[in-house]
Amino acid sequence: MIRSKIKVYIQHHGNMHCDPRWLINTPLLMASRREPHKAAEWRSCPTHTVVVDHPDGRILMDTACPRNWEERWGATGLQEFFPYDEVKPEEYFEERLKQLKLDPSDFKYVFLTHLHFDHAGNIGVFKHSGAEVVVNKTEYNEAMKLEGISQGGFIKADYDMEGIKYHLVEGDTQLVDGVTLLETPGHTWGTMCMQVDLPNSGTIIFTSDAIYLRDSYGPPAVGSPVVYDNLQWARSVEKIRNIAHKKNATIVFGHDHAQIKELRLAPEAYYD
Repeated sequence: MIRSKIKVYIQHHGNMHCDPRWLINTPLLMASRREPHKAAEWRSCPTHTVVVDHPDGRILMDTACPRNWEERWGATGLQEFFPYDEVKPEEYFEERLKQLKLDPSDFKYVFLTHLHFDHAGNIGVFKHSGAEVVVNKTEYNEAMKLEGISQGGFIKADYDMEGIKYHLVEGDTQLVDGVTLLETPGHTWGTMCMQVDLPNSGTIIFTSDAIYLRDSYGPPAVGSPVVYDNLQWARSVEKIRNIAHKKNATIVFGHDHAQIKELRLAPEAYYD
């Protein structure tokens, strides 16, 4: 059975920092009449990618932030709100791949959950690599229409380049046996998650930014200012919740600073 041969490696790529009010609208963080000048603590915001070692072809989910983030983000202002400033040398994207003895040519698919700066930041590494870069069709089409160098979390130079072979998908898509891409819009036009069904570890759902934090998940789900469509976002969270309930799934959230410390992390550990 193919699924018995799948291994999943979660690669931690260090942390950005941000005001947590970007990630979650919670009264505990908000100023009030009694505390009109209440300030939120600057919080670490971890970044990760996922390698799926599969008999039908190796898959990478997301590409994290670039090493030269200050230069790349300089004209966008993103470095002021999400500085990628807590990273050990061995945690950068290319270094993590080397630790698994991998290079860009070893991947059949690179799945981008969406095209924001901290998820598509290293897609240029895969130019002319032969890898198919899988992204939601609506996400791709809308992101390509953006004018100027950036808008919101989109930096066009990250993903609008020659040499990338895009594979556009719509709706829930089985990429290979045991790996399903779930359409979960709301954070952006075409945000997607990845569901991996494993014989020993069970089902794992990697939410990316469809759900930032464990506290976002609830219930009830708690939204964020960085959401394109709040109603779609809420529906997507409940879609994930329903699948997780049926599958008794483990959920790996997109940027949870506490959860990242609880996971089995590559290169030492994996899920199978």
